[in-house]
Amino acid sequence: MGSLTERLHRARTAGIRAYRARLHPDTPNPAGTTSTASRETVAEAGDGVNGFDVLAAVVGLPVSTWRYRWEDDEVRHLGPMAQDWRAHLGLGADDKTICCTDANGVAIVAIQALHRQLTDLQAEVRELRAQKAEPAAHTPGAETPRV
Repeated sequence: MGSLTERLHRARTAGIRAYRARLHPDTPNPAGTTSTASRETVAEAGDGVNGFDVLAAVVGLPVSTWRYRWEDDEVRHLGPMAQDWRAHLGLGADDKTICCTDANGVAIVAIQALHRQLTDLQAEVRELRAQKAEPAAHTPGAETPRV
């Protein structure tokens, strides 16, 4: 029969397989997949989000390492607590769990916001370098600037 941890793991694994089979009936073994929303399965599509607002919430989100009470002492996970997640981002059904769909969405939006910041900064650096090079180019006897 196994330990309680082993039985819980087997039950959870069986439940996940059954859930995935309902979501992906045409896929014989959807192992390694996670499911998220599609336009066909959402009840109500919302508006876009401000990635910079989400990024600011993520920056303020406490993150720690932890383990579940039933796991061995050497097991560690990394992430926020569900209560902090709910308080900072307002996502999910409650403050007891973090939905992987929400975690994926937050990560993607934060990455997009960081990318926009990076490309804006790169453009600004190029512009400043060009401005710095212009006066030297007009000075008689000036060397060609190195960039």
